[in-house]
Amino acid sequence: MAYNSIGTLTNVYNFYMTTYAPKSSTPYDSHKKSELRSVYNSIVKMNKESPLCILDTSRASQKFAIGIKENARELRNTIASLGGLEEADLLNKKVAYSSNENIAKATYVGSSVMGDDVPSYEIEVNNLASTQVNTGKYLPCDETASLPPDTYSFDVGIDDLNYEFQFSIKPTDTNRDIQDRLARLITNANIGMSAHVIPGEDDTAYLRMESNSTGLKDGRPLIYRISDHRTSKTAGAVEYFGLDHVSTQPANASYLINGEGRSSTSNRFTLAHAYDIQLTGVSSEEGETASIGLKTDVESLTENVNTLVNGFNSFLTAVAEYSDNQPKSNRLFNEMSSVARVFARDLTSVGLNLNLDGTLEVDNDALRQSAMGDNAKEAFSPMKSFTNSVLRKTNQVSLDPMNYVNNTIVAYKNPGKNFASPYITSAYSGMMFNSYC
Repeated sequence: MAYNSIGTLTNVYNFYMTTYAPKSSTPYDSHKKSELRSVYNSIVKMNKESPLCILDTSRASQKFAIGIKENARELRNTIASLGGLEEADLLNKKVAYSSNENIAKATYVGSSVMGDDVPSYEIEVNNLASTQVNTGKYLPCDETASLPPDTYSFDVGIDDLNYEFQFSIKPTDTNRDIQDRLARLITNANIGMSAHVIPGEDDTAYLRMESNSTGLKDGRPLIYRISDHRTSKTAGAVEYFGLDHVSTQPANASYLINGEGRSSTSNRFTLAHAYDIQLTGVSSEEGETASIGLKTDVESLTENVNTLVNGFNSFLTAVAEYSDNQPKSNRLFNEMSSVARVFARDLTSVGLNLNLDGTLEVDNDALRQSAMGDNAKEAFSPMKSFTNSVLRKTNQVSLDPMNYVNNTIVAYKNPGKNFASPYITSAYSGMMFNSYC
């Protein structure tokens, strides 16, 4: 019974993540106990006086409710990434720059208080970290495999773990049939490598296997090894398909930071607890570097405002996609766009123009001019108030996405004489289980 429950929960989670949830994951998705307690208290307060409804639990309504909740979460995370969720910290994030993004890209990951003390760096890249690639033998696609029909197996050693793969060969299987089967078997195992069948000339094909990770750890010569010398089933598949042929050796990244040689197993690393560095290419000549540092406050503010506007517009676009089959989506669209209309005059004064469709457009020249003015702090105060209002609206949508689904009210509660009913929102999470329970 426990096994079935875990399996059901896994299916529900996978269905949710692959069907509805955006593919982003950020540090702002984790929460402290105090934040979770605050969310619970908000749910209790919200449901205490809310009317009883018959919920529309159709598949379209499920997709809508989950979709707007996840898009609200994504907009909240966008705001959080621009300095924090406290009003004083909004839009205060420092922004890093790279003078040569063909060599390295940089993102500032330090705190706002340490921004003035973060030095700049010069990075020269000698070579990038690379993956391990194995390429098999070219085999005629339509020919029947020369291996006798049987159950075969081979072992893959990766990250101090050994995995055994078993597969069967039938008398009618062609080389391409088995190559496709092995490619799916390796890739779907999620052990840290993938495999693909690559077509060749004259109707031939070969298996190409590649590690997900780069570099070499602890002085090891390879990331993974494939063999069938001590496997439990019939051997011979490794040699026949050429699975153990290493065509590209893995290597560590080699680079100079301010002239000091360094190496890493990955092309991405953190520098001085302040910069997230992504190496993108090799210096074309000795001495060619990428300068890494912080943009000016004006440039940082301009980029933060553009990021906020893009997130705000993306949320409105996502909500508008449901207007045909979810009438209440128009109410959510109008509520969010009305937040911008309230601040329209103040936003226009600093370079943000409100379009007729409710979206915002940035005039970067006017924005920079406002940021460089003597009263920049006062001029951008309404911008922080607008951002804070958008944040409150995203929190409201996240707490009760069912408020925007077609529901039928069946009873109003007696005001002031109700018990808390914190589990009403379980109808939202329960929708995801309907297809499995």
